[in-house]
Amino acid sequence: FSGPFTDVVTTNLKLRNPSERKVCFKVKTTAPRRYCVRPNSGIIDPGSSVIVSVMLQPFDYDPNEKSKHKFMVQTTYAPPNISDLEAVWKEAKPDELMDSKLRCVFEMPNENDKLNDIDASKPAPVLNTSKQDGPMPKPHSVSLNDTETRKLVEECKRLQAEVMKLTDENQHLRDEGLRLRKVAHSDKSGSPTALALRDNGSNSLPSLLVVIAAIFIGFFLGKFIL
Repeated sequence: FSGPFTDVVTTNLKLRNPSERKVCFKVKTTAPRRYCVRPNSGIIDPGSSVIVSVMLQPFDYDPNEKSKHKFMVQTTYAPPNISDLEAVWKEAKPDELMDSKLRCVFEMPNENDKLNDIDASKPAPVLNTSKQDGPMPKPHSVSLNDTETRKLVEECKRLQAEVMKLTDENQHLRDEGLRLRKVAHSDKSGSPTALALRDNGSNSLPSLLVVIAAIFIGFFLGKFIL
């Protein structure tokens, strides 16, 4: 019997009648409460065989405990026109009985066998599959064709050109602001407050445009990379 023994474990016993007469059989055990035998008795025709199922009930297995359970298959020739099988066994003489004794062996699968069973039950990995079931995650499902790629590249180039243009305008406005600041210092009749406000407004506008352009470039570059 192969473990684990947390559930019913069944072992089949095949009995064959090689003689030319009918044979009566009976299966006995030293631990009748631990086993269920089906069928436990019967008749085998000449040259025929029968399968006997021996079912071991669940129990706490102790590998250090040696099994003392035994089975005995008892047989005798069936009399002509048999009608009562129990009467045959009662009336049979000791020298007419034949028996075969079997000792029970309990085995637990080792760790290597368990690992091999687990590996065998796992599906084999499939490589280079052209089709997969179910939706794929969005970052991996994006597939750009050549037309979309060219459009993204051209859009990135256009945005880069816009950034360069805005950078030049920003530099130009800064130079203009420095010039106006110098004029404000040299012009005593001018209003310092008005000049400062105009200078701050001229500097904040191009900086805001540069930030907006950088956001657009980051968005398109992120879309292109993904």
